[in-house]
Amino acid sequence: MILPTASVHTLGVAPLVLALVAVLAYMVAAWPVVAAPTPDAARQAPQGGQGNLGAARRFLGSPSRLPAPALVAGWLLHAALLALDIGGWGRGEPGARLGFGPVLSLTVWLVLGVHEIESRFVPLPGVRRVLAINGAAVVLVAWAFPGEVRAATTAWAPVHWLLGVGSYALFGAAVLHAWMLDSAERQLRLRKAGGSGVFGLQPGGGAGPVSGMAPGPMGMPLLRLERLTFRFVEAGFVVLTLALVLGVATAQQWRWDHKTVFSLLGWTVFAGLLIGRQVRGWRGRRATRWLYAGAVLLLLAYVGSRFVFEVLVGRPAV
Repeated sequence: MILPTASVHTLGVAPLVLALVAVLAYMVAAWPVVAAPTPDAARQAPQGGQGNLGAARRFLGSPSRLPAPALVAGWLLHAALLALDIGGWGRGEPGARLGFGPVLSLTVWLVLGVHEIESRFVPLPGVRRVLAINGAAVVLVAWAFPGEVRAATTAWAPVHWLLGVGSYALFGAAVLHAWMLDSAERQLRLRKAGGSGVFGLQPGGGAGPVSGMAPGPMGMPLLRLERLTFRFVEAGFVVLTLALVLGVATAQQWRWDHKTVFSLLGWTVFAGLLIGRQVRGWRGRRATRWLYAGAVLLLLAYVGSRFVFEVLVGRPAV
């Protein structure tokens, strides 16, 4: 069941136009980039092949220059859409629009923001394509399932909500980096020297055993990528703990509902992961599996429970 969109009645077609343009920008950002040939390959190509290649590049233009600014444009349009939808700018009624669609949209938008900052130092075109597709998908999901407007019950409710979404985004970034880490390690173990890995990663590594200093994404050592992954886990755990403590301290009536149970289960898994890494030295697939399990539990806590209420049951969550 698709819930009614109150913002359409007060803002006209502005949200719909923003959503469609944001999706278009994300789709342009997700368009595969044709890599330019290396100078050696260009010299070795036959004369006729060089002419054909030059004609093709003139026809296609410079596609490698378009996806990056398109992703930024989609991200900014996505931000404006979130301000109109969740923030309620121009809606004329108090409260924020909450639901699995808006929260999922905001979470992916925050992860995209982390990627935009990180890509200034480590360009990853494959990751950009994955995130752009996810950005377009969540914009459409949030438009189709906008949730409901909820007024804050206490003065601390907005802080609690922002901390919760912030933890979602930090763990989302951790999952993205863990996925990159698993993919790079898998490519290294296959020993495909000189081959291209997934997400635009360069496997490298030669024929020797997998090393923590082996070249990973675009020359980034795997050990550094692993440390970055768990920096996001640690930051997300701190933010999630603050959100849970604030929720318990300000709750008018404690309820053991799905959100509470899955949130505490997710917190327990992340605590076990950090303890296992600190005490037992967990690394590699064992550590990332714990991370994935905790992220799934945390996703079920709010997004999953709201999806059941809003889509499957067809009524607002309690």
